[in-house]
Amino acid sequence: MNEFEFEDWCRQQQLATNTIDLITQIRKSPPSRRVQGRTKNVCGVYPSSKMGVTIQFESHTVELWAIYLMEHDPKVLEFYDQPPPFKIQYKNQAGRNIGHYHTPDFFVLRHDGACWEEWKTVKELEFLAQKYPGRYQKTASGHWRCPPGEAHASQFGLKYCVRTDAELNPVFTQNLMFLSDYLGFKSNLTTDVHSTVLAYLEANPGITIAALLQELNDVCANDIYIMIATELLYVDLSAVPLVEHYRTRLWVSQQNHDAYTHASVVGVTTKNTPSSPTTLLPNTALEWDSALWTLVNYGETTTTLLPESGFPIQLPTAFFLQLFDSGTIKIHNGVTDVTRNETVRTLMEAASPSHLKEANRKFNIVQAYFQRHTDIYQDINPRTLRRWVQQFREAEASLGCGYVGLLPRTHQQGNRQPKSPTDSSELLDKFIKEHFETPRQATGASVYRAYVRACTALNIQPLSNRTFYQRLKKRPTHEQTLKRQGAKAAYATEPFVWELALNTRPHGNRPLEIVHIDHTELDIELRSQATGRLLGRPWLTLLTDAYSRRILAVYLTFDAPSYRSCMMGLRILVQRQGRFPSTLVVDGGKEFHSIYFDTLLARYHCTKKTRPGGKPRFGSVIERLFGTTNTEFIYNLLGNTQASKQPRQLTKTVDPKQLAVWNLGDLYTYLTQWAYSIYDSNYHDSLGASPGVVYTEGLSIAGERLHRSIAYNEEFLMATRPSTPKGQAKVQPGQGIKVNYLYYWSDAFRNPNVEKTLVPVRYDPFDMGVAYAYVDGRWVRCISQYYSTFVGRTEKEVLLAAQEIRQLNKRSATATNLNAKHLADFIANVQEHEALLLQRLRDLESKRLLDNLTSSNSSVPSVNQVHSTFAVLAQQSEDVASQHVPSRNVEPLDLSSLPILAEYK
Repeated sequence: MNEFEFEDWCRQQQLATNTIDLITQIRKSPPSRRVQGRTKNVCGVYPSSKMGVTIQFESHTVELWAIYLMEHDPKVLEFYDQPPPFKIQYKNQAGRNIGHYHTPDFFVLRHDGACWEEWKTVKELEFLAQKYPGRYQKTASGHWRCPPGEAHASQFGLKYCVRTDAELNPVFTQNLMFLSDYLGFKSNLTTDVHSTVLAYLEANPGITIAALLQELNDVCANDIYIMIATELLYVDLSAVPLVEHYRTRLWVSQQNHDAYTHASVVGVTTKNTPSSPTTLLPNTALEWDSALWTLVNYGETTTTLLPESGFPIQLPTAFFLQLFDSGTIKIHNGVTDVTRNETVRTLMEAASPSHLKEANRKFNIVQAYFQRHTDIYQDINPRTLRRWVQQFREAEASLGCGYVGLLPRTHQQGNRQPKSPTDSSELLDKFIKEHFETPRQATGASVYRAYVRACTALNIQPLSNRTFYQRLKKRPTHEQTLKRQGAKAAYATEPFVWELALNTRPHGNRPLEIVHIDHTELDIELRSQATGRLLGRPWLTLLTDAYSRRILAVYLTFDAPSYRSCMMGLRILVQRQGRFPSTLVVDGGKEFHSIYFDTLLARYHCTKKTRPGGKPRFGSVIERLFGTTNTEFIYNLLGNTQASKQPRQLTKTVDPKQLAVWNLGDLYTYLTQWAYSIYDSNYHDSLGASPGVVYTEGLSIAGERLHRSIAYNEEFLMATRPSTPKGQAKVQPGQGIKVNYLYYWSDAFRNPNVEKTLVPVRYDPFDMGVAYAYVDGRWVRCISQYYSTFVGRTEKEVLLAAQEIRQLNKRSATATNLNAKHLADFIANVQEHEALLLQRLRDLESKRLLDNLTSSNSSVPSVNQVHSTFAVLAQQSEDVASQHVPSRNVEPLDLSSLPILAEYK
């Protein structure tokens, strides 16, 4: 809302002056704090089109879903995350008064008022209600309230609401996320497709997407999604996920849907059949062909039915559903005994496969007894047979299912009560909790000896050593490891935390919906192509699609992870795929949490999710891929560092530094061939197909979304170039702008209207000879004051030179202002400085790689070519190593004899 709309809204709400001032302060204030991820929550930022800013969230299954609802709710006018805190007071469980400042999750403005909102899960609220009964309370209607928050809001005539995950429909929210690329973005749809689909739906109302696409060859899934987003078609978004074409039904309008649904409900009520067979419980009475049947088990693949007399039969569940939907099989009289059904369900679920096998054998014999087939049960003891028949009849009379009476009851036989003395048993449990399960990590033998001494002192009989270790094994493994070794050691035994509902998909519903990015140091030593000098291990940056496990971008560099690696990874992604991901999952690295990175993601409407630290399962998709890269590719090359992981066994013959023959450019060439061709076409166990096939099929099902394509042009490259911490620089007359200690000039600065003004600036981290300034509505290229010295120099090299100058000045106790002249003079004598020399050699290696990335003629070889290349790769590496292994005593490189980097382009 603009100021006039806000004033009009305030008049409609009849708000007091102090309330208007409060809301105005909230609207103009930035978030009061930055959200943080903890052990089990994924935080991040969402680029809101409604608000025009990024909105923070601390939970990607509660707060983020609430953001999606508010983003697409027409009743919500504005919403602000982390509004200014206010003080609340309440009593805890012990009756002690507590007062502190509280920051709600959101402040929401709606057509009918404004309120603070706090979102939590029902499970969390139940725990907090016990701990702080004065803060969270559950009403008789099942809703939650916060009296301290309500007391603060009532001072201003506003509301304070506690919202729970029970209000979130997982299917509806996921469908909103699925349609996010179509909602609010322009997409092309031809009139012919529109009229064809509507004409077919009028003749076939309620047809599924799968059936429609099969009948209309000129229509694709992308066209259907465009019509749904633009409300040309109606779909019940709360019913089923849109990606499930065989279940999603299409309608011309909502009125058409409601009319057919109402008629269907009336017909179903007349037949006394349920709307869904998933509500059927064991022992439900069914009517099939005028005969009564009992539903014994309704499984995923097979369904077991028991007749009034005779043997049970098993039907394929799909065939059973077909008979049920057609009305051939229906519930008898529409009456079920829930209590009896639950008892039968409990007994059936507790039965093991061996118990079911024995019950089936008994059931066949009992049915033969009823039908007087004496040849079947002639070998059975008559007394045993009479007992089985009695058990069957008793279960039939009490539970309505005689079959469960034949289940073995061996678990009820014998004396199940503990035989050990109570005092000794309780003392043993106490010693296990207080002496064994502690960070001291005492051994079991020492704890048992202490237990025996305590029993002797108390004059009671100690339990045996065997019983002690049996008790240890029966203790919860996760809790025991957590108390003894800490949270990180116990993480492997921690139970999985599933999504908000079982039908949510943690890896998304389509390609490019969730993309993971991370860095790792490869296990291989590399050499310089120019000098043969060892340069160390390179850093690998990967971007992988969570849905298809496809590797989307690969980048190699000698520099430690930084925003430059992130920038290059995203550039390669757009260059190869022409798309930006909807959600980017990152870890807690500082390179992912900068204003530059967040601005870039918000510019292309990408949600950033930060996975919690020390929890590899949240990033298992890319963490496993790092291991696959090493085992399938890196460990097959000379110079891999497997041997150095056991330094005591390391010898010269297996030393990776002695065997290193690869340089950065060659390694990147073959690594991209493996990632984009070999790995992409290989069978993936988790997918049941290759990543490339799953990616292609996923696009056809979820829509190509071509209207969200991004051109790899100068506009995109400029968006990925970083800026200075201030983001702007002042145009100095005759000197230009100053960026990273260097002055840059452009003829556009001659304009008197531009001089002494602040202009937005950007620079290229791989070429410090140029910078860019936004002047007169366009980006202009600026040349460095010492262009011949800094052209082709990377930002890392210039920063190292600046750091080296500071160290020299610090040792000589001189105070010298750092400027372009000092840097240029220092870099001119770079051969005297080891750090700069090593960085220069690494930048020379990276230059080939960057030139290949920016070349428009670069292409990926075919799969056959790559297979044949890798067949001889190991042999070539060994031949090269045997012919020439560079000496470790390398002469210093005189860089003054080398041409500048610009001539390598």
